[in-house]
Amino acid sequence: MDAFFASVEQRDFPELRGKPVAVGGTSKRGVVAAASYEARQFGVHSAMPSARAAKMCPGLIFVKSRFEAYRQASKQIRTIFDRYTDLVEPLSLDEAYLDVTRPVGGPASATSIARKIKEEILAEVHLTASAGVSFNKFLAKIGSDMDKPDGLTVIRPSDAHALLARLPIGKFHGVGPVTARKMNESGIRNGADLMRFPESELNRLFGKAGRYYYRIIRCIDDRPVQKTRSRKSLGAERTFEQNISSVKEMESRLKEIVDRVTERMEKAGVFGQTVTLKIKYHDFEINTRQTTRESLIWQPADIMETVSLLLRHAPEPPQKPVRLLGVSLSGLRNFTDGLPAAQLKLEFAQSAKSGGSGD
Repeated sequence: MDAFFASVEQRDFPELRGKPVAVGGTSKRGVVAAASYEARQFGVHSAMPSARAAKMCPGLIFVKSRFEAYRQASKQIRTIFDRYTDLVEPLSLDEAYLDVTRPVGGPASATSIARKIKEEILAEVHLTASAGVSFNKFLAKIGSDMDKPDGLTVIRPSDAHALLARLPIGKFHGVGPVTARKMNESGIRNGADLMRFPESELNRLFGKAGRYYYRIIRCIDDRPVQKTRSRKSLGAERTFEQNISSVKEMESRLKEIVDRVTERMEKAGVFGQTVTLKIKYHDFEINTRQTTRESLIWQPADIMETVSLLLRHAPEPPQKPVRLLGVSLSGLRNFTDGLPAAQLKLEFAQSAKSGGSGD
């Protein structure tokens, strides 16, 4: 879907159409969950601090998330998918893989099916979608991002290698900003550069991910479309340039991490029930603290409150300088199951310690 959360807001509130819109909080620690294409022209994007977005885009309109509206639109879109294939693998509320090798309805052409799905989403849900059509997941995903909004890109076997050769490395699905910078430092700026690296060298530079990079540049992706795709956990962490000793500063840094986790929850369309705090000390000893709530957690304030309690009272605040903090949620459930009740009751698990080396 194209700027899904923001597009739903513009659909439901005509006064927002044609204006720069950001879904997310406006507090000092707020984060943009989604930005309309009018806002994106100013460089605003998801996961950006709201304060920075407001400075970049004069007149930016912030609206609060409405999960129920996004969930309902997602269910309508999924109903349209099911008209054409039984093999639908949802990635989040606004994205899915479809295998239409043997469609249950519609034309026999994958491109024609994609076009009809886009038309039906527009007619019934009043939103635009972009589609990528190809012979594996990786290339279909690449195609879906190439002509947004309202795009349809077909990548045929005869064209795939040439397309990837000229594609900037940062556009490769699975290559994040940090990895892209590391690749650039190694002389890998596009697919053609990546093709020149042997698998052994990619493994040396990028560990287990090296094999993935070696395969995708050769258009090798054998992953099937799976009807059920269970995510076990979701989180974020940050290594600090200088070790932190103040608990107050740790809480301040944890707010940034919690905002990032919340943005990922919204994108994935999930709630969590178990909160885990990861602490890596200056000597690389790792301490994990965990608690499971009776009800599902979905609000950033609740996550932050839980994390603060874990930091200060399970069993005590960190006694050594800290180099890394991380927050993760597990016991996940989809938004499509409905919004959980907000309720805070903590049963702390024993904290766990382990040695470690590296990041």
